This record gives sequence, structure tokens and C-alpha cells, in this order.
Amino acid sequence: MKLGLGIDTGGTYTDAVLMDLSDGRILDSNKALTTHSNLVEGIEKVISCLKQEYLKDIKLVSVSTTLSTNSTLEGKGHPAGLILAGYTVGGEVPVHHMISIDGGHDSKGNEISCLDLKDVEEFVNSTQGRLFSYAISSYFAIRNPEHELAVKETIERLTDKPVVCGHELSLSLGAYERAVTAVLNARLIPITSRFIQAVLSVMGTRNIKAPLMVMKCDGSLSRIEEALEKPVESIFSGPAASLVGAAHISGLKTCVAVDIGGTSTDIALMEDGIPEISENGAVVGNWKTMVRAVRIRTSAMGGDSHVWVQRKLFIGPNRVIPLCLAASDYPVLEEKLRKTEKPSDRVMDDIFQPTSFFVRARNSGSEEDIHALNYSIEFELENYERPIFEAIGYEPVSVSEISEVVGKHPLQFLEALRSLVQKRCIFHIGFTPTDALHVLGEYEAWNSEASLRGAELLGSYLGFDPESFSREIKRTFAKNIALDLLAFFTKDFKREDLEKLLASTRFTKFKINIPLVMIGAPVKAYVSELGEFIDADIRVPRFHEVGNAVGALVGNIIKRSEILIRPAGSATEQYYVFSEVERKIADNYLEAVDYGLDLMEKLIFGHMNGYGLQKAQVRFDLERKDLNPGYGASKETRLMGLGVGSPLKLEQ
Repeated sequence: MKLGLGIDTGGTYTDAVLMDLSDGRILDSNKALTTHSNLVEGIEKVISCLKQEYLKDIKLVSVSTTLSTNSTLEGKGHPAGLILAGYTVGGEVPVHHMISIDGGHDSKGNEISCLDLKDVEEFVNSTQGRLFSYAISSYFAIRNPEHELAVKETIERLTDKPVVCGHELSLSLGAYERAVTAVLNARLIPITSRFIQAVLSVMGTRNIKAPLMVMKCDGSLSRIEEALEKPVESIFSGPAASLVGAAHISGLKTCVAVDIGGTSTDIALMEDGIPEISENGAVVGNWKTMVRAVRIRTSAMGGDSHVWVQRKLFIGPNRVIPLCLAASDYPVLEEKLRKTEKPSDRVMDDIFQPTSFFVRARNSGSEEDIHALNYSIEFELENYERPIFEAIGYEPVSVSEISEVVGKHPLQFLEALRSLVQKRCIFHIGFTPTDALHVLGEYEAWNSEASLRGAELLGSYLGFDPESFSREIKRTFAKNIALDLLAFFTKDFKREDLEKLLASTRFTKFKINIPLVMIGAPVKAYVSELGEFIDADIRVPRFHEVGNAVGALVGNIIKRSEILIRPAGSATEQYYVFSEVERKIADNYLEAVDYGLDLMEKLIFGHMNGYGLQKAQVRFDLERKDLNPGYGASKETRLMGLGVGSPLKLEQ
């Protein structure tokens, strides 16, 4: 028997599945809470609860995670240096050490200035003690990468730090975006390396001897070596895995997937077995990249989104630890909820709620826990934060309890609490949609009594009993999913216009003509309410709880490549053939096209062969676009190749 192990580390859960690679059947699955303080812990726990007799037959391991996304959003990438050749950037770049040197090429790949490697040597020698990696971006390197490769060779001669070239990540026009992409990639290399080494460590402990693959954000899989070189390509691997997994467990080649996670809800589209790719590069926080990614609509509303009241109901955008989960870890919390005082809603905000509690991370001995507990060592706390931090221990405390300890009115230290939560010095516990489902008996993983008391406290401000309050949360949550679906399919409409459209459902209803597959632990609870707002074939397939882990395993190996054929000049019949590997000069147009077609096949099938896939096991699509400007101008041609192969077809 040849099995595959799929693992997804998300914001709330780490999921794992065991699959028969011969037919795609899922043999076993498991969920465990993600241990943010030590990801290895969660991965070890989720594997330990699988059927251990199967582990010896594992021939392939594949993972997806939000680690790269979170690191980029939180600005936690490691320091990198940037070398620009032939230009300077006008916008911000996520780097503190940067130089611009002579060099670069024009749009035809001709050198516009001699490359200055002396400045590169001085830059590396003066910074390598402070930096973890280097990024290089040369002007029009997509037409001729010689200068980027020369700078890379120089850096590698001086240091063993990782080096990233912009042309290795994207062949699209846009020097600034390519520089940002290269820097982000360089900053993520140490983070991704530690994560993959942690996974390999768990595999070693469990004696799992199999190749490890990583889901990329375009829904394809890559070898571990490629993932370590280009970690930026796994920024959205989690949402991409949910889409691929949704298609597999539903048996559909075309569908829209809705993944309800702890932090967010993600929507994406699969058409004819291929994920729909965004026309623009992936946008992460404030950074627009050139990373090819699945088109995703993300809403900051998930099972752990904070539910709070201030004369009306709010859900999110911040994530908190659900009351039901916290009460399972801290039994004292249930009693505190019974005794808590109700503040006036005039002074309440998302931090100051009768259901808000705060706690420090327990020290399990892991690197990140120690970092959180000794935060002031690495990041000095502000003076106004320190007494609040010291008033919070390893058992949950309410805002009122903190007020008693520090001798201040809550309004005087709410900003300090907010800042400490953002810095991850402390954790915020509060009411969530997950608690609402516990109250209604539709999801019962943890302490329902804590959820019930929380719903009673918050609902009383709005005139609701606990059940009515929880049903209102559930309906609001479903309505927001419907709005995001409308926004996903109707790209150019404003959200307020879509809200008006959704409100007029007495005689009309928005219809989705392809199946809607729901992924995530609690999704069954939202099917009925979602059906009130949209007309769709809503499906909740078996193994929906671990759909992301399924996707991490069954994603295809995809290779995309573009070749541009352009005239070398007005006074010659020669043509340039620009590709990801070279700039070739052909004597005429027909020779250039023939060379390009042959090269495309070599690039696609050569890549697939590196994964052990033979030509007969690969789907190969070729699109050709000819541009004839007229008025005596020479023809241009763009070749776009797509190769698709499945690891399930690999000959083990």
C-alpha cells in the first residue's frame, strides 16, 4: 500500500489526512489545535492520533500553512539586503539596507550600462553580519538576466547567505513589484527553512521516510528544494489548499469553494480542474507582489472573530480565543463569567466587554513562548504598557480586575491592552461565532456553559436571550458569506450596492450556477441561513473538516511558462526569443517561433520530469497569441504553456 500524508497548519487547527495514493481514498483524518507557540507540537499531536500502523506505508508528505502569510502581514520576516542594478525604486520596499548600482538592460535585453560589482562587494562586506539574505533586481532582467546572475555570483563568493534574483520569481513587467517580490522572498527564506526543518524533524521522529512537498499559492505543489528557494510562492498556500481539497472531496472539477476558518473566510474558484488565477499578483498587506496566486476573496470573519456589542452587534475584525475553548483550558473562567460586572455600553468598545479576559502565554519551553513571556528583552515595552502587562498573569483576568490592580479606570489603559494584544504579549479571550454555535448545540467541542453565560451577558444589552442572540450572530455571519460571494462574482460592484441587492430578496435571489462546496469544521451550521440569501447547490462533503489537508496532498504539479518573440530591430529580420532561461537571437520570425515552441515543450516536460512524471502523465496546453500592429510593423508572438501532472500518478 502506498499512502500520502497531508498536513495543513492553520490559524486555529492543524489538520492531517492519510490517503491511498492509488485511488485518492481518505483512510484516516485528525484535527488538533494549532500550537502557535510551537508549530511542531501541533503537527506532532495531529499525527500521533492517526492510525499508527499506516505510517510505515507513507510514500508522500505534503503541507500547506499560513506561516508565510502571517509573517509577511506582521512584518516578521528576517532582515534582507537589496541590490538594484540600473534603476532606483520610487515606492516603499520592505528593507532597511539597499543600494543602487550601475547596470541594467533595455526592453530588448541590450546592456544600457556596465555593471558595477565593486559597490556590491563593499555592500556585502559591510552588511553580511546584520542580514540573513540578499535580493537582486536588475532593470529589464526579464529580458536579459546576465547582470542579476553576475551580482548573485559575486555575493555567493563572499558569503553563504541565501541570494534571490527577481527574474527567478517572475517574468512579468514591473521593476518595482519585482523588487518587492524578491525582498519578501529573501526575508521569508529563514522562516520557511525552520518550518520545513520542523516538519522533517517530526517525520524523522515518526520514522516517516518520504519526499516532502509544499502547496504553493497558485494551487500547485513544489518540491521542498523549490519551496526553500521561493518561499514567497507559498504565501497563500492555505486558501489554495482549501480550494483544491474542496474539489477533490466533492468529486467536482468546477466549483466555488467557501472555507470558513478560525481567522477568516476564503472564497475561490476551480474551473475544469484548474484553480482560477488572479489577473494581478498576490497582494499581502500593503505589498503588491508578482507572485502568481489563486484569485481569493478573503473576509476577516471566522469562527474565532470577536463578537462584541456597542449599542449594536459587531463581528470582528480581530481574532480572540473563544470563551468555550479558554474555559476548557482555564476552568476558573466559567466562575469569573458568572460573577463579572456589566459595564455601561457607553464606555464599551471591542476591548472593554463583560466577556473580555486577558492572559499571558504559558511557558511550555518553546522558543516562541519564551519570546512572548520575555517580550521586553527583545522589544522594549512602552512605559504605559508595563504596569498593565505586569497586572496580567497566567490565569485569565477581566478588565475590571486589571483596573483594581493598577488603580485606574479602564478607559485609561484600554489602548495599552490593545497594544499588548497586537504585540502578542498577551492573548485576548472573548465571545465568538464558535461560542454562538455552542449555545445553539450545533458545535460542541469545548465548554458550552461558558458560551451560554457569554451570550447571556452580551445579549442582554440588545434585548436578546442567549439563543436569540446566538441565532442573530449566525444569521449575520451567513449574510456576510453571501455578500462576499456576490462580491467575488461581481467584481466591479461596491459593497454597499451589493448589500442593497441582498436586502431585496423577497421576490429575487442571487443564483450561483456552479456547485458551492463548503470547507471547515463548523460549516454545516451555516447552510440553512446561507440558503436564505443565495440560490445555490450548497454541498458539505465528507471530510469537509480537513479539506485543507486533503488539498495539500492532492494538489497538482503545475508548470506555467511564457515565451515572447519580438523583432530585434527595424533594420533586420532577426528576432529575439525571451524566456525564463535565456535570450535567444533567431535569424527570422519562423525560426524564432519554431525555437520557441520547441523550448516551451522542453521547459514544461523538463520541469515535470524532475518530479518523476513522464510525458504521457502530463496534460500540456499551449496558447499562442500573434500581434500584428500593421503599418509595416513586425509581428510579435507570445507563447503561453501550461503543464499539469498529479503526484497521485507518480510511479513510486
